[in-house]
Amino acid sequence: MKLDDAKDRIPSRLYNTLLPEIDEFRPAQEKAIGNGLLERKNLLVCTPTASGKTLIAELAMVKGILEEKGKAIYIVPSKALAGEKFNDFKKRYKFLNVAMSIGDLDSADPFLESYDIIVCTAEKLDSLIRHHAPWLSKVGTIVVDEVHLMNDSGRGPTLEVIMTMLMQMLADVQIVALSATIGNPKELAEWLQANLIEDDWRPVKLEKGIMFENKIEFEEENK
Repeated sequence: MKLDDAKDRIPSRLYNTLLPEIDEFRPAQEKAIGNGLLERKNLLVCTPTASGKTLIAELAMVKGILEEKGKAIYIVPSKALAGEKFNDFKKRYKFLNVAMSIGDLDSADPFLESYDIIVCTAEKLDSLIRHHAPWLSKVGTIVVDEVHLMNDSGRGPTLEVIMTMLMQMLADVQIVALSATIGNPKELAEWLQANLIEDDWRPVKLEKGIMFENKIEFEEENK
């Protein structure tokens, strides 16, 4: 599927931003579009690393912002990943206000009222909810990166609780959950009331092997 095939369904500002870098959508992206991504349907995307999951999230977030559906929150599991996504979004979408909120857990961060995309950790978002940050009611899109960590015994409960609360607080929110591996994708998709997107395409073939004494013996004999 070419980018031009979705031109009439993507705001012109977003289309013109993507055009220099993207000509054709990857398989997972095409499936996401076919399953209601641009119609604000909830999606659970379970595809390999580097298969294009982040762009799926960006299409949902930026389209929603430009069409005045509300702010976007991008939830990440670590401060390092928060910094990476913050820099990526700020560089690509210069026409939007992008913020990162990962610090003081005792603050409602009122300055976030004026930002379009907010990158934060689950723990920080939990704090923002508990401090009743007024701008949370203006959120229209939520992206959960590495959603499989909901199964983590340490951090999983926090993510599950904030997602439960946000789904109750925000009636018209679009949720896009991303992961490279989920043990029970159908059950999680049902809980999120989301369409499940699964695909095994990856840009580089995954090879398995054993490394010993600085040599790798691959499973295939010809390696």
